Amino acid sequence: MAQALVEIRGITKQFPGVTALQDVSFTIDEGEIHALIGENGAGKSTMIKILSGLYKPEAGGEIIFAGEPFKSYTALESLQRGIVVIYQDFSLFSNLSVMENIALGPYVKEGKNLVDWKKMEETARLTLDRLQFQVDLNATVGSLSVAKQQIVAIARALANKARLLVLDEPTSALSRGEVTKLFDIMRSLKQEKISLLFISHKLDEIFTISDRLTVFRDGKCMGTFNRDEMDTDRIISLMVGRKIEYKIFEKNKRNDTILELKNFSKAGQFKDISFKLNRGEILGITGLVGAGRTEVAQTIFGLNHPDSGELILEGERIIIESPQEAVARGIAYVPENRLQEGLILRKTIKDNLVLTVLRAISKYGLVNSNKKTGVVAEWMEKLTIKPPLPDILTSKLSGGNQQRVVLAKWLATNPKILIVDEPTNGIDVGAKTEIHQILRNLAESGMGIIVISSELPEILAIADRVIVMRRGRITDERFCEGLNQEELLSKAI
Repeated sequence: MAQALVEIRGITKQFPGVTALQDVSFTIDEGEIHALIGENGAGKSTMIKILSGLYKPEAGGEIIFAGEPFKSYTALESLQRGIVVIYQDFSLFSNLSVMENIALGPYVKEGKNLVDWKKMEETARLTLDRLQFQVDLNATVGSLSVAKQQIVAIARALANKARLLVLDEPTSALSRGEVTKLFDIMRSLKQEKISLLFISHKLDEIFTISDRLTVFRDGKCMGTFNRDEMDTDRIISLMVGRKIEYKIFEKNKRNDTILELKNFSKAGQFKDISFKLNRGEILGITGLVGAGRTEVAQTIFGLNHPDSGELILEGERIIIESPQEAVARGIAYVPENRLQEGLILRKTIKDNLVLTVLRAISKYGLVNSNKKTGVVAEWMEKLTIKPPLPDILTSKLSGGNQQRVVLAKWLATNPKILIVDEPTNGIDVGAKTEIHQILRNLAESGMGIIVISSELPEILAIADRVIVMRRGRITDERFCEGLNQEELLSKAI
């Protein structure tokens, strides 16, 4: 019989006006890959922050770790017990070396003042060997790919003698091959009797890697189940209380070109990219991670500069040198990583929402508070941002509502063209449908929209046409009506 490493008993956590967790109880066994799933706002992040010592639960609940109850609920206590959380941003020091990121933790945990560099190097090397991963120990972490940074974060956890490793949406920015490598690492850690708590919205991955899963809904634990006794419909029903499927929107065939790319090329990124975008159309761009999709979008927005090619906007050949120029010409871009590139998490909803229109609501360098309030109220209502509290920090919002804030920020510029990169990344199934409806409504109003997505069902659900990219080139272009995932995937791989 499996032995419990973590026993969570009757945990409740309240914030002003909100009960984030209510009487939550479940266990995580030793050497188990345990999935934690639920809609955004269901309480998963709050639970993680209690485990990591960032939040203290209300009196009456307790957490038993390896047979001993938590005492102080501090970050140091969690670290000393061997609980390590790897968030989506990895929380690494990008300006420090691989070795320093991996091996400095024990010095901090033990309160040492002097560093033994030779021992640090040995610790880092041995830890990476456990993961069968080779990398230059002196390379700065910021120079590594996302997948390699993630492995460094896992190595750091092992160097800290992790017994429970919490992975928060670990596959959101990985290619299929990188996901396979991560899962191999997770299975090897399981063999070492390390427990893993895996948080993901991707149900296919949960069925692939987890042993058991716990479902949260509205701050309550709906139960813990063996993977083999569950299916997708049952999980979704527990998560949201209803059955949710991708809504397949009616397809439009437009012929009113607003944007055209001709033979766009950038060495090492993409080559001979040509396509048209029509008013009132959603054009999907799909392909594997690394296919060059994001680089093309960033070039249209002025973040990247092509080596050759033409960009034609409303019949005029133009060169966009900067995002400021793109915005002035009516182009908006919602980036893939909303946490790092889309939001200032320590600022409020209202401060984030007006970032793109500060000049329009200011005079002589001073923001007109009435205009600011009006802009914020308008877009919070139009995009149904919850909770409807403009002064709340965006870091406190669910992923779905954070995405709405990013969308609202750019829609406030009144764009003609909207580019959205992975619009539902890290968002639960219910919020996905709502984001899709927002995008379709914008297209119906005449806006030209480019949606970049790795999720083929998403592309087929909301796009009118789709472009498939592979290794920096367009391999296919089709109308979505009557198209299936197999046809798209064959062109992508």
